[in-house]
Formats: sequence, structure tokens, C-alpha cells
Amino acid sequence: MVLLAFGFGAGLSPRAPGTVGTLAALPLYWLIQDWPLPAYLAWLVLTFALGVYLCGRSAEMLGVHDHPGIVWDEMVGLWLTLLLAPSGWFWIVTGFVLFRFFDIVKPWPISWADKKVAGGFGIMLDDILAGLLALAGLQLMVWGSLLLTANN
Repeated sequence: MVLLAFGFGAGLSPRAPGTVGTLAALPLYWLIQDWPLPAYLAWLVLTFALGVYLCGRSAEMLGVHDHPGIVWDEMVGLWLTLLLAPSGWFWIVTGFVLFRFFDIVKPWPISWADKKVAGGFGIMLDDILAGLLALAGLQLMVWGSLLLTANN
């Protein structure tokens, strides 16, 4: 259980465990990126629900709310960010950077959720919100690039 919460060991990184945990999400993303939308959405719901349990239980076992080594939430946040992303490294890297930005800076409502919502749900929620903001930013860039391409 803790192995999954720690992103298969990525959360044990002595430096930037959240960033390393986010990177650990990429191999699974490459496996699911071409799934039909309903299957991808089901994956997100399942991994979120699993994360509420895994992160909450692991935090209890470790005696630390949102221990830095718990990175399952970052993994799910990145998968959410990359929902509907076009193929290609540019979009993956851009989504990664956007997600890490929102997860680190924690603008409202992410900061509110991070401080006010406890337990496994709270651990997951701030990263889901970061993922939603990153998803919105990424999709704006996608649509902007499509509009620029169409006008040229």
C-alpha cells in the first residue's frame, strides 16, 4: 500500500519527491494515453478513489499528514492534466510543467484545499485542483495552436 502511495518508490527521492513522483506517472500515461475517453475517465475515477484510501492510510501509518513521500496524488494530477492532450513530447512536457507550477505555487483554491481539507481526500484534492487548472491551461494552448494553424 505504501509502495503505491510512494509512487513505486519515486517518493523516496531525497530531492523534489513531488516532481520525481510526477515523472513516475509518465510510464503509465504512455500505456493509457490512447485509451478511449470513457476508459481514460474511468481510470481517473478509479485512481482518485484508490488514492483517497492509499494516501489517507499511508499518512496515518506514517503519522504525518501529506508526507512528502506520498506522490500518488501527483501521479493522478498529471494524468488528469494530460486528459485530451494531443500526442507528442511538447504537450507532455508542457502539461508536466503546468501541473508542477500549480502544485508548487498553489493558487486559490488549491491553497485553501491544501490547508482546510484533511485525510486522504484532502491529500488528493489539492493535486486534483492543480490538475484541473493545468488541464485548462493546456487545453487553452491546444486550442490556441489550432486557431493559429487554421489562420495560416
